[in-house]
Order: sequence, then C-alpha cells, then structure tokens
Amino acid sequence: MLPTKGYAAQVSKSPLQPFTFERREPREHDVLIDIKYCGICHSDIHQTRDEWSDYQDESIFPMVPGHEITGVVTKLGSKVTQYKVGDKVGVGCFVDSCRKCEECKRDLEQYCAVQTSWTYNGREQDGTPTFGGYSDKIVVDEKYVLRIPEGIPLDAAAPLLCAGITLYSPLKHWGAGPAKKVAIVGLGGLGHMGVKLGHALGAEVTVLSRTLKKQEDGKRLGADHFYATSDPETFTKLARSFDLIINTVSADTNWDELLGLLKVDGTMVLVGLPEKAVPLGAFPLTGGRRSLAGSSIGGIKETQEMLDFCAQHKLASDIEIVPIQKVNEAYERVLRSDVRYRFVIDMATLKNS
Repeated sequence: MLPTKGYAAQVSKSPLQPFTFERREPREHDVLIDIKYCGICHSDIHQTRDEWSDYQDESIFPMVPGHEITGVVTKLGSKVTQYKVGDKVGVGCFVDSCRKCEECKRDLEQYCAVQTSWTYNGREQDGTPTFGGYSDKIVVDEKYVLRIPEGIPLDAAAPLLCAGITLYSPLKHWGAGPAKKVAIVGLGGLGHMGVKLGHALGAEVTVLSRTLKKQEDGKRLGADHFYATSDPETFTKLARSFDLIINTVSADTNWDELLGLLKVDGTMVLVGLPEKAVPLGAFPLTGGRRSLAGSSIGGIKETQEMLDFCAQHKLASDIEIVPIQKVNEAYERVLRSDVRYRFVIDMATLKNS
C-alpha cells in the first residue's frame, strides 16, 4: 500500500483538516499520478456538508474531496500502454464504471447503469471507498485517465475536468454553434467556461446574471450580450429569444421565467444542482413546445475531446491558486461568489501540513 497525505472532512460539515490514508499499489493497468493541482468545485462543498443526501447514497466519511485533478505519471502497471512516466495527465469526476452496460459501450460511463465509481465519496467496483484529489497522489486505471494537451498549463487545466466538460457536453449535445443563440445563466466557475466554450463553438452567447456586476468580465470571456435577471424588463425584452439555455445556478431560481426566454422547440439544460426541489409550471413548457433537460459531465472520450478542443482554441479556466491550508477559507469564498472564477489548490503546499 502507498501512504498518502491529504485533507479530509472527518464528519459532515466539519472543516477539512490534514488526513493520512493509503492508496493501492498500481495493478496491471493502473497508473500512479503525482497530483500537482486540484480544483475546488461547488459540489465538493455540497458533499462534505452532506447536502445531497436526498438524492444519492449515504455519504462516506472521512471524505477527501476533489475531482479536478492534474498531475504527472510516476509509475506504471505492467500492462499499461496509453501512458508513460512523465506524462501530464488528469483525472475527472469518476475513476471506473462497469464497462459492460449499454451506456458504457456508448462511451457514456458517467451514466453507467450499474455503477459509476466516483472519484471521491464513491466506491470502486470492488466496494472500496474512493478518496479524491485533495491529496498528493492517486492510482487510477489508465482507461479513466485523461491526457493534458501541450499548451494548457496544469493549474488552469484542472477545472476543465469538471467545469469544462460539464458545459462542453450539453453545448455539443444540443448543437450550439453558428446561427444558434445560447444563454448561460450564472457567471461563476461553470458559467465562465460556458461562455468561453459557446463563443469558441461559434454561437451567439448571452450571459444572464443576477446583476450587471460582472458585465465587463462576461464580454472579456466572449459574451455577445449581458443582462441582469433582477431587472423584470429582461424577461420582456428577451422573450422567445434563445435556442438553448444552460442554467449553471445551484441557488433557487425561477425556472418558469427562464423557460419563457426560449424559442419554440428551445431547450433549457440544468447543470447546476439546487439543494431543494424547484417548483415548475406546465404552461411555460407547453406554450412553446419547449424542453427542460439535465446534463451531467461527459464520458472519457468526450472529456478528451473537450481538452483537445480547449488546446486548439487556447482555452483554459480563469483561476486563483490557493494553498491547501486555506481550503476552508476558499469554501466560504465560493459560497459568497468571491472568486474569479475557480479556485485551484497547489498540492505542493501539502508538504507544509
């Protein structure tokens, strides 16, 4: 076994603190990764505080969060063929799946019908609890490892493994591109990547944010238009405007109002995950043959496609680097929307813990 240093929540809602545990030695198809950076996702906060207990299996504590992992390969299993020592790689939201169901065969491992093994607060296929990227190393089957292309720094690449693919997948699936009008609701860690990716795909991109405070940033990131949802006139002016709306907000929002902004046959896709159920009326849907949909992350194939797309278009996340010792402070700042636009932990700072 491999002694591993990390940070963990010992119980629900407890502050993260230093934690030592063991990783398995690499098996035949495993790679050992020295973790250099790990992004902080809002879902890390939800899960360490056990806020999704109504929608998922019982949380596993102690919990080492982190599913936006970048690092360098340091050791290979005897049958590894895809990577070599020294390669720059990433690990996203899951580390395994059943590999046999219809979804896995379609490269949709994130929707595995049997069991997706989440990177943390989950279980390996043999039932072993998983621990995430707020740690100095991780062991993962090569099939579930991503290659970080040249041109994307490891620190700015980390959030692409969740925030990037969470927006890329629905943008591609619902056909964002030239002649399509796309609205991104919320300009945070997810939303800012939606703007960048939507713009790079050739869509006309509008940001819908509660206020105009981030308007200058939105335009810099590639938005063509920026409107405040706190202004009732926004919903009058933009009625029936969009082919696609991607809602990144996890706070309470009025979905009925947003649905009214869709054209006939338009779709609103949910990627933000509110803690509580959101009321929804039938008329905004039936009145325009509109669709309300959801999307998770992407499979391994699509995630690699996203990384290569980002390299081609010189895209990465806007980040603020923090030491692991300030992770609890960073959580509170995320809740205050006090980050532009994703925190990334420098794992070298674990040496000081």
